[in-house]
Amino acid sequence: MAARSEHQTVPLSVLLKRELAHEKIENPEIVHGQACQSKKGEDLTLVKTECQRMVGDGVSTYSVFGMFDGHNGSAAAIYTKENLLNNVLSAIPPDLNRDEWIAALPRALVAGFVKTDKDFQEKGQKSGTTVTFVIIEGWVVTVASVGDSRCVLESSDGEIYYLSADHRLDTNEEERVRITSSGGEVGRLNTGGGAEVGPLRCWPGGLCLSRSIGDMDVGEFIVPVPHVKQVKLPTAGGRLVICSDGVWDSLPAEVALDCCRGMSPDAAAPHIVKEAVQAKGLRDDTTCIVVDILHLEKPSVSAQTRRPVKGMLKSMFRKKSSESSSCHDKEYAEPDVVEELYEEGSAMLSERFDTKYPVCNMFKLFMCAVCQVEIKPGEGISIHEGASNSTKFRPWDGPFLCSSCQEKKEAMEGKRSLGRLSSGSDD
Repeated sequence: MAARSEHQTVPLSVLLKRELAHEKIENPEIVHGQACQSKKGEDLTLVKTECQRMVGDGVSTYSVFGMFDGHNGSAAAIYTKENLLNNVLSAIPPDLNRDEWIAALPRALVAGFVKTDKDFQEKGQKSGTTVTFVIIEGWVVTVASVGDSRCVLESSDGEIYYLSADHRLDTNEEERVRITSSGGEVGRLNTGGGAEVGPLRCWPGGLCLSRSIGDMDVGEFIVPVPHVKQVKLPTAGGRLVICSDGVWDSLPAEVALDCCRGMSPDAAAPHIVKEAVQAKGLRDDTTCIVVDILHLEKPSVSAQTRRPVKGMLKSMFRKKSSESSSCHDKEYAEPDVVEELYEEGSAMLSERFDTKYPVCNMFKLFMCAVCQVEIKPGEGISIHEGASNSTKFRPWDGPFLCSSCQEKKEAMEGKRSLGRLSSGSDD
């Protein structure tokens, strides 16, 4: 059987049919809705659909959705909303084709997050924010996240995929180890007499998250380096639910997805917020974005019948059946599954900017890989300098950092202090 599959050819009629189908469904339809009930006024969202960029002689479109849950004020959330996308795009080389652009996104997202954090901290404000940042290009969904605002995907076959990471110290042992090994302390509030209450927090500062943008008073071991996951959806589509912790502290993902099944995104988002508030009250800003990624020929979600089947989206994204389909079509049909293209969550820039990357010349030789400023010849510092595996690399192995971003990198790794620590502002 194995030998037969290796040499099996696909009939030309099937190839032509696939090509015609591909042309018709090259880009999905993106339908979204959002809702919020505010307690502190620190949740912000970003919605940009049909963004355009030049690809050769044509134009490619993509959509961007962002969730920013601020703390200690809204300044960091506002700044990140206004600047993160431009910082990410500036880290992507020009003149890439579509596949190269998608492959460049994970590393550009890391650069964009770190630059946004560095620029905001230079303003001297102590606010911070979680970020869940979603870019949809064709059927490829790329999610970068710091903090605890999560993004979940339910595919057409009812599978749930967690596309973001949870950087809460209570639940993430790897992050606790990273912080303590970098010089921070992790513990609960001590009320006196040895009694400890509340979630695990990082000291100094008292933040219960291990990654965020901003938070200059907490310490550089609270890093802005995002977890990034990239998946490709089948043409049957899927639904994304992006929420701040006001939702996720009240509703498991399965409940959030199930409670709005059969609803359009415009109706689903406020319904999820309503369910979350009803479950535990309005204790925090409670914000939700729902995004449906649809086959262009699919009927509207709101026009379909709601089915009371927990964990399933088949009533929304059922493929059209055709009794006249040939045996060839069935035998060579492409799998209707979500394909994982990339996932990485390391907090080490040297690992995230690895030279073995699918896009050649990702970074220009005399340009800082993070802030994109020009570096004079001989002044750039290899991203691998000081790394545990630095013996594998030579001093001229890029990518390179400017001196300012090198200081930022060393501070995040616990190798130096930027003099920004305070003695315990609770968040």
